[in-house]
Amino acid sequence: MVGSSHEGMHRVFQKDPGLVTRTCQQILHIPFPEPREFAVLNADLTEIEPVERRVDTLLRADTDEGTYLLVIEAQGKRDESKRGSWAYYLSYLYAKYGWEPVLIVVTQSSATARWAARPIRLGLPGWHSLTLRPLVLSPDNVPVITDEKEAARDVALAVFSAMTHGRGRGAAAILEPLAAALETVEPETAVVFAELVEACLVDAQAQEIWRNLMAPVNYFFKNPVAEKVRDEGREEGREEGREEERAAMVLRILEWRGIAVSEAVRERVTGCADLELLETWAQRAVHASTAEELFVGSGPVGEALT
Repeated sequence: MVGSSHEGMHRVFQKDPGLVTRTCQQILHIPFPEPREFAVLNADLTEIEPVERRVDTLLRADTDEGTYLLVIEAQGKRDESKRGSWAYYLSYLYAKYGWEPVLIVVTQSSATARWAARPIRLGLPGWHSLTLRPLVLSPDNVPVITDEKEAARDVALAVFSAMTHGRGRGAAAILEPLAAALETVEPETAVVFAELVEACLVDAQAQEIWRNLMAPVNYFFKNPVAEKVRDEGREEGREEGREEERAAMVLRILEWRGIAVSEAVRERVTGCADLELLETWAQRAVHASTAEELFVGSGPVGEALT
């Protein structure tokens, strides 16, 4: 479970490391060499002395031009101490691994982005011993992806777009095409992406829209009843129990969505012994506006109640 926008903003790069190079190339226009392989490394930079130093996400990118360490820091607000920490992180990692470190700061705040983008210069005026230039991804340069086809072409980027703009009202426009795009990826990945987006949404209207759009995902992949039905579906036999659980799932979806269920509808669902028909009704329950819509267009067996 993703607990905060800070965690979500960098965790998305662990889920899809290739998003790092795509954002560098497409948004920051940095000629980042194409990696052959990525590896998520231990982000703990604590030394033997009892001083804990930890980056948010640390990736290794192997390219034809060499190996790079990608230090991804999610920054919620201005923090002057980080400018010293970031210089330490990169110096330490270079000394430890001998690979070129790259600092990427991700933020939902334009003001924080302007602060983070300032070069860090250490040394004498006009003669700097060390200059650090963070790459910054923020609402100022991450595009708002509102086209469903564009979202489907790079789902991780569309997720990151929604997360980055999660503190503004513009996030709402991204959510519907993103929800459709999530249907093109495997369910387990869709659940992770859905949680990352939810953790980063601040606007109340956007949160409500996203919860409604993600109701099918949250129900079918996180609800204990649905999990039980899926597990039983993998077993042989126990046909009667599977039918009962599937019927219970149909009714539970309707009740969870606040749709009134008449006694006639309840009897028809619980009395059905056709697993395929119950599955059809469960899918309809996710979008139906009335309980009776479950039975429309199902032929003689499932024609509408009158």
